[in-house]
Amino acid sequence: MEDRSGVRRARYAVAAVFAVHGAVTGSFATRVPWIQDHASLGAGRLGFALAFTALGASCAMPLAGRISHRFGSRNALRGLIALWTLSLVLPSLAPNLPALCLAMFTYGACAGMADVAMNALGVEVERRLGRSVMSGLHGMWSAGALVGSAAGTLAAHLGADARTHFLLAAAVLTVLGVLSCTWVLDIQPAADEEPPPRFALPPRSALLIGTVGFCAVFAEGASLDWSAVFLRDRLDSSAGLAAASTTAFMLTMAVARIAGDAVVNRFGAVRTVRAGGVLAVLGGLLVVLAGQPVVAMGGFALMGLGIAVVVPLCFAAAGHAGPNPSQAIAGVATITYTSGLIAPSLIGGVAQATSLVVSFGVVTALACGLAMCAGVLRSAERGVEREVSPRAAAVPGPRP
Repeated sequence: MEDRSGVRRARYAVAAVFAVHGAVTGSFATRVPWIQDHASLGAGRLGFALAFTALGASCAMPLAGRISHRFGSRNALRGLIALWTLSLVLPSLAPNLPALCLAMFTYGACAGMADVAMNALGVEVERRLGRSVMSGLHGMWSAGALVGSAAGTLAAHLGADARTHFLLAAAVLTVLGVLSCTWVLDIQPAADEEPPPRFALPPRSALLIGTVGFCAVFAEGASLDWSAVFLRDRLDSSAGLAAASTTAFMLTMAVARIAGDAVVNRFGAVRTVRAGGVLAVLGGLLVVLAGQPVVAMGGFALMGLGIAVVVPLCFAAAGHAGPNPSQAIAGVATITYTSGLIAPSLIGGVAQATSLVVSFGVVTALACGLAMCAGVLRSAERGVEREVSPRAAAVPGPRP
């Protein structure tokens, strides 16, 4: 019998890695206004630079599987998470647009590879435990992002130089990330196993599921990188209050994801996502119509609550949707995370042509897709009924 205590320990370890990954993102998001001012960029040029994050991730994400195959899952994740935490320093060093584009390309490449590696291990932990844990793991990512954004809010309020802030944050997070990888699952390929392809198109079954994830992650990426700028430029908020809007968004994301597994087990994936879509639309409308910072902050918080559990449920649905679960999950991951990486640049482009209000009107329209298309996640509910329930019925007493 598999050592379930070891699997549980691996679950906590990969949860810590998720938190470290999120802390990097939260740290960066709150200092985007500082980076924009330091590089002397308008909204459109900032959005152009942020687009290189998506380009870097798209180029590098397929390499994560080959790196894990070559070095084993544990060593691969240890190296990739260290690259990701250290890359936090790069955007703050860029004095102009070309340098920032290069920094964001590297930042995105490191983000994408670490993201794929830790999610693959999370899916494997879930498989070995026989119950849903992905929402909780993503909750730990949000909790880490909350801690990172809270520290960034304090740094912005104190007027700290982002170069110093990011250097200290990167040093601490690198140590935590590398140590956490000591206890993750160490999956080694068989001697005759072929390495995964560098690139593979997602199967058809993953496309609709990925569309739902695209809508949610677009709203998440836009809110993370532009909420602080929205409050500062649109509502004349202070740097500290603007950064606090990102913290409010991440707080609701963290709470909803940590509680997400229980909610989904009670109401099902489809009803949960439909209700979340309604909340996200209401939040987007509050942001668009806001005349006061507190109203906009409430809108960002509602959006965070509404979209929180969508991505974990997309992974679960993909795993039950076709004959090749791993390929489907990889396809959904590519679609959803690419959405989050391109969202900031598209928001900047729309803002340059029109305004940030119009940009978040686009985000609100996409949030409608969550309520309209939630039915494609029904395969996740069928999968839970088919696989998880029999395990629970066969083993008396509380589940681990």
